[in-house]
Amino acid sequence: MPRAIEVVDDCVSRLDRGEITALEAVEQLLLEELTFREERRIRTALRMGRVNTVKTLAGYDFSFQPSLDKARIMALAELNFVARAEVVHLLGPPGTGKSHLASALGLEAVKAGKSVSFITLADLIGALAKAEREGTLRERLRFYCRPSLLIVDEIGYLPVIPGGGNLFFQLVNARYEKGAMILTSNRGFAEWGDIFGSPVVATALLDRLLHHAIVIQIDGSSYRLRRHADLLPEHIRSNALITPPAPVEPRRRGRPPKNGGAAQTT
Repeated sequence: MPRAIEVVDDCVSRLDRGEITALEAVEQLLLEELTFREERRIRTALRMGRVNTVKTLAGYDFSFQPSLDKARIMALAELNFVARAEVVHLLGPPGTGKSHLASALGLEAVKAGKSVSFITLADLIGALAKAEREGTLRERLRFYCRPSLLIVDEIGYLPVIPGGGNLFFQLVNARYEKGAMILTSNRGFAEWGDIFGSPVVATALLDRLLHHAIVIQIDGSSYRLRRHADLLPEHIRSNALITPPAPVEPRRRGRPPKNGGAAQTT
C-alpha cells in the first residue's frame, strides 16, 4: 500500500491530536490507497490504449459549438452504445472538437473499466498493411477486435493507400455487432468512395457502420483557430468555417456630445 505509507504519519498525528478517530484514520488510509490505485489503473489503461492526449467532457467548450446537443453527448458518456456494440460517427470540419469528444468518451469508458484503443485511420491501415505483408494479418485483426471500444480518428484527412479500404473493411466486418467504435471524419459519407478509392468498398463499409449507428454532425467554426482567424486568407477562412472574433467598439473618452451622440427620431 504505497500511498497509505506516504500519508500514515499525517493520519497518526491527527489521531494523536484528537482530530480524527481511529476508524476515521483507517478510512482515510484506505481511501487514499484506493484513489491512488484507481488513478494508476486509468493512466495505465490510457497508455495501453494509445490515448496519448487526455481530454475530458468538462474541458469541451459546448458554447462555442451551438449546433452540438450537449445532452446527447452526455448521454453517450453513459456508455450504453458500448454495451450495444454500436458505432458513433462524429462528423464536422477540422477544429470542431471531434477528436476531443472521442478521447473524452474513451476516458469515460476507461473509468468504467472498459478496454479502449485509440488510433488514426492512417496508422491503423499502415499496421494492417504491414501485418498483411508479414503474414500476420489474422492476428493483427484479432488484436484490434479485443478492445470494448475502438476509436478511429481522422478519417478523410490523409489519402488511403491502395488496398487500405479492403483492410479496413476486414476489421469493420470482424467487429460488426461485436465491439463498439467511434469514428471521426471531416468528410461526409457521400465522399467515402473518394477516401477509400472505391465506391464498392465504401458502400460495404457504410452498410455495416451505419446499421447500428449514432451520427453526430458538428456544424461550427474551428475552435483551435478562433483567435487567429483574422490572420488567415479569406478563401482559407471561408473553407474552414472560421468566424473571426467580432470587433470591439472603442470606448469614447471625455464628455459625451451635447446632442447625446445620436439624432432623435420621432
